[in-house]
Amino acid sequence: GTPSLEAMRTACEGAKAHILRGPHKQPSLPVLYTLSSQATHEAVHLLCRMLVFDPSKRISAKDALAHPYLDEGRLRYHTCMCKCFSTSTGRVYTSDFEPITNPKFDDTFEKNLSSVRQVKEIIHQFLEQQKGSRVPLCINPQSAAFKSFISSTVAQPSEMPPSPLV
Repeated sequence: GTPSLEAMRTACEGAKAHILRGPHKQPSLPVLYTLSSQATHEAVHLLCRMLVFDPSKRISAKDALAHPYLDEGRLRYHTCMCKCFSTSTGRVYTSDFEPITNPKFDDTFEKNLSSVRQVKEIIHQFLEQQKGSRVPLCINPQSAAFKSFISSTVAQPSEMPPSPLV
């Protein structure tokens, strides 16, 4: 729906004018369920929290990552794509789907973001710093869950990244 004037208090004048020129729209939660036949209550709940116009009321990255909707994604990753628990004698499964990284992720920077340009610059700087220091994400075709993963509605063949293992 159309955000209230209070929700738009931090928006730039151009954005406010653009929104106010259009017809007022009431919020319509049922529309979010029609986006996909696979939409779950958890998915729509997270989407609603992310689509809040007022940044001070929008879900933070930290809270979004802790949302129950992402639990299935963590499970799929650690049973299908992750190779970090493979050993010479077989596969060792983890019970900790959210291991603590070192150093711990600091989400305070997002409170200082004030423009799309600034976000793009920060993302670009971060990606430049990561070059050569990470292993690219690859699908593990030897995984016991690979066939069900590849045929799931989560990853269609056209959306699959190239994998050096295939």
